[in-house]
Amino acid sequence: MLNVIETILQQNYFQYKDGFFNPKKGIAMGSPISGTMAEIYLQYVEAIRIKQWWETGEICYYERYVDDILIIYNNHKIKNSTIEQRINTNDKNLEFKMTPENSNTINYLDLTLHRNSNNIELSIYRKPTSTDTTIHYKSNHPHEHKMAAFGFFINRMTTLPITKESKTEEWKTIITTAAKNGHPNHIIHNLKKKLTSKRMQKETHEQKK
Repeated sequence: MLNVIETILQQNYFQYKDGFFNPKKGIAMGSPISGTMAEIYLQYVEAIRIKQWWETGEICYYERYVDDILIIYNNHKIKNSTIEQRINTNDKNLEFKMTPENSNTINYLDLTLHRNSNNIELSIYRKPTSTDTTIHYKSNHPHEHKMAAFGFFINRMTTLPITKESKTEEWKTIITTAAKNGHPNHIIHNLKKKLTSKRMQKETHEQKK
């Protein structure tokens, strides 16, 4: 396996104008193999570093999606500054940046995690740069395309284990977004009923199986 990886890296080059170049480190941006190689290397780092912390109980939970990592650690055994310092000693060309929780709250992907005394509550998170713009209802697009964004919003709201208050707030956001983009209220309500019914039928079928 290592021989295959070494061969791939030796063929790592890119063209700019009339010249061909070989990067001193990393893989050329846009290369079809770059994502796979990055995943292999991150799994290698996890195997030699994260596994060790897991076995000692310093880290209680570790989850990664591409390059976003969520860590829950035991602050009686290790500090967040120590985690950041140690993980950045694996490779001088690879830098991990840590975002600690603020007031027992931290954002991960499209979720906000609220840490209480005995549990963790979830709510929907939207980045400050996100907008409420979707395909307008009066645009000349297929109806399925117009509903795609709202289908995603509704499925996320109904399937994620977020709090009741967060679901209420998210539904208000969905309705407001639909109205700003010209979508009639009843269409969004009907879409919610349709998706909820479909999901319940699927769950019933799986339980019977």
